[in-house]
Amino acid sequence: MRIGIIGVGAVGGTLAALLEKAGHEVAVAARGAHLTEIRENGIRLEGGFGEHVARVSADEFLTEAPELAILATKAQDARVALDAHSAVLRGVPVLVVQNGLGGLTVAREELPDSPLIGGLALFAASYLSPGRITITAALTLVIGAGDGTGPEELETLAATLGGALPTEIAPDLESAQWSKLLVNHVNALPAITGLSVQEVVAHPGLRRVMTASMRETVRVARRRGIRLGEMQGVSGRLLETIGWAPLAIGSLFPRMLADRMGDVPNPGSTLQSIQRGQLTEIDFLNGAVVAAAQQAGISTPTNAALVNLVHQVERSGQFLDPEDVLARVPV
Repeated sequence: MRIGIIGVGAVGGTLAALLEKAGHEVAVAARGAHLTEIRENGIRLEGGFGEHVARVSADEFLTEAPELAILATKAQDARVALDAHSAVLRGVPVLVVQNGLGGLTVAREELPDSPLIGGLALFAASYLSPGRITITAALTLVIGAGDGTGPEELETLAATLGGALPTEIAPDLESAQWSKLLVNHVNALPAITGLSVQEVVAHPGLRRVMTASMRETVRVARRRGIRLGEMQGVSGRLLETIGWAPLAIGSLFPRMLADRMGDVPNPGSTLQSIQRGQLTEIDFLNGAVVAAAQQAGISTPTNAALVNLVHQVERSGQFLDPEDVLARVPV
């Protein structure tokens, strides 16, 4: 299959390498030093999915219509990226693989004629240098039907992707997105402190803050009538206990997430953006929780404080000491 991938950071780069390895014809849209490295030496994948150097076609934009497009940019870059590709992607099925909420809405506005599929990357990947992607947890890609995609098309896509990496179909995409939002709460504190996810979870105070942000998220989801779906082998019902259980009990979930990342330090996607001098997608992660809470008429002080601190680090370039974080984030 001819597959075009827009955005080849940690997630897009992983998908590009694995799909090329599986025998697909892959073209990618990239920029700067990353584009130069991919053109000259390919995408080097290492870690949990094995070692592979993928030779793909690379340019600043996709120049030909693929049979399947994958949008894997940061959420804040999605609209500009889709607008730049609107002509070449007209009518092409698009798999939107992004953190946070709202990605399919943006894609529908930009590509009204394209069948859409939502994707959630549960694998943990790091992109810290041009052309090189490291997998610290070789987990699943979850997909669910968006506008214009029926059950048969979804099954066909799952089979295609499943030949490259573990792929599952979410029966309820919205509930899966909110469950993934819980997983994405591992991102804010590393971005604020400069610590890895494993180091944050190992710190009792920071782990308590992370769990409190997850608890707020569960409460917002329930207020909106959303039942959480299974995520990384944990049932939605158990995830929902984070919303009312003591923080010491709820912290078992971030502990599990950190354990599954293994021993290689995982910076989280938000810290990776800061390390590359880029704006983060925090407004689409913890910020999405804050916005949804405001619409539901409830408050989320922990998430609101985390969003503000990430933006402070974006502006200043200075990480905060854990004790300073604990003094400034209500739990």
